[in-house]
Amino acid sequence: MLAAAARLAAQRGTCLLSGPGGGRGLRSGRARSDTDNMKPLEGIKILDMTRVLAGPFATMNLGDLGAEVIKVERPGAGDDTRTWGPPFVGRESAYFLSVNRNKKSIAVNIKDPKGVKIIKELAAVCDVFVENYVPGKLSAVGLGYEDIDKIAPHIIYCSITGYGQTGPLSQRAGYDTVASAFGGLMHITGPKDGDPVRSGVAMTDLATGLYAYGAIMAGLIQRYKTGKGLFIDCNLLSSQVACLTHIAANYLIGQKEAERWGTAHVSIVPYQAFKTKDGFLVVGVGNNQQFATVCKILNLPELIDDPKYKTNHLRVQNRKELIKILSARFEKEMTSKWLYLFEGSGVAYGPINNMKEVFAEPQVLHNDLIMEMKHPTAGKIAVPGPAVRYSKFKMSEARPPPLLGQHTTHILKEVLRYDDKAIGELLSAGVVTQHEAE
Repeated sequence: MLAAAARLAAQRGTCLLSGPGGGRGLRSGRARSDTDNMKPLEGIKILDMTRVLAGPFATMNLGDLGAEVIKVERPGAGDDTRTWGPPFVGRESAYFLSVNRNKKSIAVNIKDPKGVKIIKELAAVCDVFVENYVPGKLSAVGLGYEDIDKIAPHIIYCSITGYGQTGPLSQRAGYDTVASAFGGLMHITGPKDGDPVRSGVAMTDLATGLYAYGAIMAGLIQRYKTGKGLFIDCNLLSSQVACLTHIAANYLIGQKEAERWGTAHVSIVPYQAFKTKDGFLVVGVGNNQQFATVCKILNLPELIDDPKYKTNHLRVQNRKELIKILSARFEKEMTSKWLYLFEGSGVAYGPINNMKEVFAEPQVLHNDLIMEMKHPTAGKIAVPGPAVRYSKFKMSEARPPPLLGQHTTHILKEVLRYDDKAIGELLSAGVVTQHEAE
């Protein structure tokens, strides 16, 4: 079957643009009248061997752009997050549903040589291979980059790990909370005089997923130019350290150690949350003119020309006294009153919303950030929609996250051209499993 898969890959290559190097590239736009509905990754196949959050978030974003994502899962268990609840909708966890739309699920036992063979055959007809195993684990079963490169030299192979492919920590398991602690994020998150705090969502995982997403897109462009695939090393630690940006630069350039500031900003004042009579309001002042505007809104005009607060540098120096004055004023009115007074001021401001308030916000609704789908067992579900919109194509209605092994038979038959007898033998042997309709 590997030879057959290679032939399929060659056939697919005829509908791909040749780059300057004469090699494979991104799919060209075949003649269509509805070009505004042609997504940039139509025709691109992603072999997704990731689980939990960083990898699935990356591949979901690729699927939103039109790529066909084939999600490989363990028979009987699947992606770890299928059991991460409550809440559950029927048997499906909300966690899994949140990051696995626009994917097809094939359940394959890669501990079985026949399962490894299936993965290799899929790699031969796919454009991108994404995995998040501990370095060396896939190589041990014959699915490392060197193994895949031999049969699919066009492949963009993206490996997502905790700490990188080599080095003293490369064999450690990587989870967001540990990586955010190790990479400095937790040190700078939390109340000024309190303990370190984990971010409310797994931002290290999500940042890594976005880095992987961008790197894969770059890999596809590189293949368009050179005709060759490549290996991408993406890891949680590197992503987190890179995202320290100005906090890291403060230390590397100025040897200034970071500290926790709660909702406040180390270099800008005022730039934080203020308690109101019934909640909180976040206000960000980026320049002296905005500071004057805030003082007028708060009916504290005397602060505008106070020599202690005339510049941001002075306001940072005299932070404690200024914040005390502003805080006392903010607490005298309801949040709704402050929202009314700040409207149209040119100052950045907003309430601290809970989830109910977030998804009732008119701008959130206007930006189409609620994506509804009909799941085969969970029924109607809604998840956060894509963050980016494009002028030349539209985001079509998304396919719901798959059931475990929902597309096993379909993928074997339609993608790899297995006949019914071969599929039946694999199912009987437990090499693959197919979700039975309920």
